[in-house]
Amino acid sequence: MRSYRTQKISLKNDYPCPCRRRGRLKPIILTEALGCDRCQQIFVVKEDGQMIEQLSSIYHKQLWRWTGNRWANVYPGVQGKSLSFLFIIIVLLPLITAIALPIVLYQLSSENIIFWGIACSLLIATLIIVLWAAYRH
Repeated sequence: MRSYRTQKISLKNDYPCPCRRRGRLKPIILTEALGCDRCQQIFVVKEDGQMIEQLSSIYHKQLWRWTGNRWANVYPGVQGKSLSFLFIIIVLLPLITAIALPIVLYQLSSENIIFWGIACSLLIATLIIVLWAAYRH
């Protein structure tokens, strides 16, 4: 059975690239970084020496741990600000919609009720899909 424990990453060794199967991560001289010989990506070894981080994008950070025979993707946890924003969107938005929608629909004429009901439902469904896509990992 294979071991999936995290092992310390040595800057003296070369490793398979986590992005491509055929690429190899090799140490970059005079730095604490590894570079892939195929995809030209640069990876920095984190402070604890057990994870590498891809430097290509500041918006979507990717982290990997070395298990001894393969890279395991590490997903960063949800932070406090993200969690409070998610709470506001998931709880308060439907609550406000549930209160405001009947009032708005009551004020409208009967032939527009179906149109506005469908429009509000599509808006809520769109917001839920956008949030799901933004926060899934």
